[in-house]
Amino acid sequence: MIKVDLHIHTFYSPDANTTFEELTDRCRVLGLGAIAIADHGTVEGALDYIKTGPPVKVIVAEEILTPHGEIMGMFLKETIPSGFSVDETIKAIREQDGLVCIPHPFDPVRSSALDSRVLEQLAEAHKVDILETVNARYVFNSSIRQARKFAESQRLLPGAGSDAHSAEEIGSVYLEMADFNNKAQFLEALRKARIYGRNRSPFVHVSSIARKIKKNITGR
Repeated sequence: MIKVDLHIHTFYSPDANTTFEELTDRCRVLGLGAIAIADHGTVEGALDYIKTGPPVKVIVAEEILTPHGEIMGMFLKETIPSGFSVDETIKAIREQDGLVCIPHPFDPVRSSALDSRVLEQLAEAHKVDILETVNARYVFNSSIRQARKFAESQRLLPGAGSDAHSAEEIGSVYLEMADFNNKAQFLEALRKARIYGRNRSPFVHVSSIARKIKKNITGR
């Protein structure tokens, strides 16, 4: 069994600042066996981190912004541009033989959460593989309860992650699951995974906004 955090951002995201060195250190300290790097609007962070020879398995992922909210593509090979429709985005993920994951659903305070009506339509059409049922940045536990109930009713695989935008957030939520070497093994392991961890303080959102503003001003 390994510990897996399925939602991590690096400094490639405009509102995150985790360096590769910090990411490696935290993975070693926490004993993580695999992570999904899901930067906003790019897979370059994940691909570049893999080149460093990390001590963990890395799932190349991306949070892609559509007009109705974010969709996460997993096991990607290249960046999918933001701004396309929900259907176009899912088609682009499938063309890379990727998985469709819906991050932080039913979060009333996050504007990037996918519209719940759109999520229902996608689930009914069997276009979603994974629903992130636990996200460490949820402000309300009711979001977790609603996501878990929806995943169960729609028979979606439940995912979980820290949604870390800084090094200290990594691993605050993780899954314990069987080791895997490919997408098929990952899906099978996810079916029997257990979720552990806790929510972070709501102030982490303030820190993310501050980092984004600073990067916009400095250009870094």
